[in-house]
Amino acid sequence: MLFSKQDFLNTKWFIAEKVTSLLVAIIIIPKNFNSLGTVNIGKLKFAETFISFFTPLLFLGLSEICIREIVFYPKRIKFIIGTAFYLRLFSWIFTASIIGVYSFLFLENELFIIYFFICLSYLVRIFDVFEYYFHSLKQTKYVFISKSISLFFIVFLQYYGVKNEFGINYFAALLILDFLLQSIFYLFIVKLKNIFDLKSLVFSKTMAFYLLKNSFPLMLSNFLVLFYIVIDDFLLKYYHGDETYGLYATIYYLIITLTWNIGFSIINALFPSLTESYTSNLRIYYKKISRLLIYMLVLGFIIVVIYQLFSYSILYNFFGNDFLNIHSDLKLFSWAPLIIFTGMIYEKHLITTNNIEKNVYRFIIGCISNIVLSLILIPKLEITGAIIAVLISHFITNIGYIFIDTKSRKQLKFLFIK
Repeated sequence: MLFSKQDFLNTKWFIAEKVTSLLVAIIIIPKNFNSLGTVNIGKLKFAETFISFFTPLLFLGLSEICIREIVFYPKRIKFIIGTAFYLRLFSWIFTASIIGVYSFLFLENELFIIYFFICLSYLVRIFDVFEYYFHSLKQTKYVFISKSISLFFIVFLQYYGVKNEFGINYFAALLILDFLLQSIFYLFIVKLKNIFDLKSLVFSKTMAFYLLKNSFPLMLSNFLVLFYIVIDDFLLKYYHGDETYGLYATIYYLIITLTWNIGFSIINALFPSLTESYTSNLRIYYKKISRLLIYMLVLGFIIVVIYQLFSYSILYNFFGNDFLNIHSDLKLFSWAPLIIFTGMIYEKHLITTNNIEKNVYRFIIGCISNIVLSLILIPKLEITGAIIAVLISHFITNIGYIFIDTKSRKQLKFLFIK
């Protein structure tokens, strides 16, 4: 068996967390969308999108690099986790200052509060550096338990907010509470299991330079990813307003937030196993990638079939009549995960082999293609134009580049090793 029992157990916890979120989201999130309306949803989602543009700076691309380094050098755990924590804290202070000045100068009071709440939620998220530890040692059950507990409380509060018709600020504030609860649980587990003394997590300048040097290409590529994704959001809002963007955000939620996250979880759960095999047996490493690619293609096609058959029913039963006119666009966008899963596996390969700079190259190409296509298609075709632009740029970035890059193309033959 290529993947060990522990690998699949690790994957099970990853998937369990996403499936739990999915089942709850099917029940409560459409009620939130209906309660706030397409215009307010557009405002809230655009605020999240705007601040998410800074997430590469907030996260610094440290997640995969820290997991890789812990697998390679387990004795350096305290230095890796401690340094990552302080790097994330310093980065949040810097980024929050920029967002705070912008929000104060250019936004009205209501939007300023929303931006403030969302920005503050990223402060409490810095404790997710402990996830690096749990993932690298295949102890994702703690991540699942943490997020499930948080999900229970947040869903209850969201339902309470819907019933009492609370405004947009209430739902924005719940983002802070969600990540705060997760952080408290991580700290509790670390203390309870005596994994390491928090006081021993010190900042190492040498480790900081090493991590940043390795993560910089990944951080830069994440900036490019966000840029070529959010360009559609900005153009839709600019040309067609909050309501159109609210509908587009609904499609994005149904495809990316719900279904894409399942594949994301499987790939992340098996990433430590790929890293281990790369250091011990290259033949097994490529066979694992090949098997993982098959898993993701199957999952991608299942997602496509579900939305091709049930997109209208999903919108009618869970969202209401105001959302029915996007059912064709929902079908079209359902092809996105199939393309993205391939690129995600390729990205893990680049991280493992320390060729992360290629991520930058492929996303530069994706950015250029999406900007050009968006400027041509969105003014005339609205949401459909945005989806076509995104799908084509996704294909170029996640599949086309593999054939453009000579070394990557040569490595494809290893995926067919029996």
